[in-house]
Amino acid sequence: MPKISFQRFPIRRIVFWGLALVIAAGSFVFVRTFTICWRLTSLPGIPDASCAGETVNPLETPVVVGNTKTPKPTSTPELFASEDIQYPTWDGGSRINILFVGLRGGDPIEGDCPFCTDTLILLTVDPTTKTAGMLSIPRDMWVNIPGFGYSRINTAWTLGRGSKLPGGGPALTMRTISHFIGVPVDYYVQVDFDTFVDIIDLVGGVDVYNDETIVLDPMSHGKDFPKVRITCCGMRHLNGTTALAFARCRHAEQGCKDGDVGRAKRQQKVIFGIRDKVLSPENFPKLLAQAPKLYNTFSDGIHTNMSLEDAIKLAVMAQDVPKENIKNGVIEHNMMSFGNVILGGQNASIMKPLPDKIRVLRDEIFTSSGPTSPMAEGDPAALMQADGARIRLLNGTNTAQLEERTASYLSQQGLLVTELGNTKAQSRTTIVLYAPKLYALRFLHSIFGIARSSQILIRPDPSQTVDIEVWLGNDWVSNLPSGY
Repeated sequence: MPKISFQRFPIRRIVFWGLALVIAAGSFVFVRTFTICWRLTSLPGIPDASCAGETVNPLETPVVVGNTKTPKPTSTPELFASEDIQYPTWDGGSRINILFVGLRGGDPIEGDCPFCTDTLILLTVDPTTKTAGMLSIPRDMWVNIPGFGYSRINTAWTLGRGSKLPGGGPALTMRTISHFIGVPVDYYVQVDFDTFVDIIDLVGGVDVYNDETIVLDPMSHGKDFPKVRITCCGMRHLNGTTALAFARCRHAEQGCKDGDVGRAKRQQKVIFGIRDKVLSPENFPKLLAQAPKLYNTFSDGIHTNMSLEDAIKLAVMAQDVPKENIKNGVIEHNMMSFGNVILGGQNASIMKPLPDKIRVLRDEIFTSSGPTSPMAEGDPAALMQADGARIRLLNGTNTAQLEERTASYLSQQGLLVTELGNTKAQSRTTIVLYAPKLYALRFLHSIFGIARSSQILIRPDPSQTVDIEVWLGNDWVSNLPSGY
């Protein structure tokens, strides 16, 4: 193994709760699956919100303010009946996570941020347990963007795109979300506003539960439509243009409460409405039969790293997930604190996450059993090995080859030591955690007999070539088992 020298980083104590957030949940994998071409996941500036399960008034259509006609939808393809077809099946058994993104749009010359992600919804589906979930993340959340430091989470796409990083904006956004929430992100789907409108019109509109009286300003395909008033409270039928306005509304003067959090909840209502329409017996066979044709029609407005074949398989799998098995949530105001920073020379409001509270919400959505502690029960050695943590050992003593002898010992225990080197003098052994490898951390904690919280440093850093770094101290010299 290569010898390298590292200087000790300045010591910064981070509460163990922070560990739970940045670190937990490493075993979940892949997400929500709605539709024929991810189109069912239309949410360009549209995320979040739960649905009803409550008694509601009969279905009503929104009223156009100052007019007797509802906004006329733009022409979209028609669905035709298809003969019986054989549905493809998803052949994976692991959890899948998909990030749905809505870009703000607008003109940067006028001060807009066209590639800011104002909608971020992480969807998950577990093929084994037939469960799914949906988590909306506020755009102003203050997080660490790998390689760029702390900023609003909605700037990751812009930074990745502008810096021409591999994978561009989507890749950096996926890494940022994974780093923040603590689960892997397998796919992304970004749908343009107009395509979102066309997909909803294609399935005949959506039905959502509305619990507030709001006035919307619909627009799509470059056209302004008459204002639409939606009354409280009950199920309401929305065409594509009105559904887009409903999903984007966040201003109190329109009657839309709770700002970005309220908007996220409305967006989730629209997503549930799309799910119901796409997976309905009358629509799903037609959509599935025409998937390749529809993909070609909408491809300019749908951007994803998911293949059409996988999208179809996931849509078929989604039929097996009952609505009652779908958990949804929004990172709400009680899961954050508020602050102000200077961004681009201007004062900007931000949302600072409260990791322990977000972790509870994450576990409710991304596990089948609900909230869990950061550490699972089971054989510590088996859990450690499942983590697959890469470890760097640095010798902080005058004992020659202590790091090599320790590497031999740890390898016998099943740990993966990939790098060796030296560091400044250490009286006590210290563990530095760079990545979410909780079980390996617990195992090392036991081996080295860590007694103080100051001996564990949490420093999330996806740019590191290892997951855990150990600074060997003088306390370890006499504790290394004989024979090594």
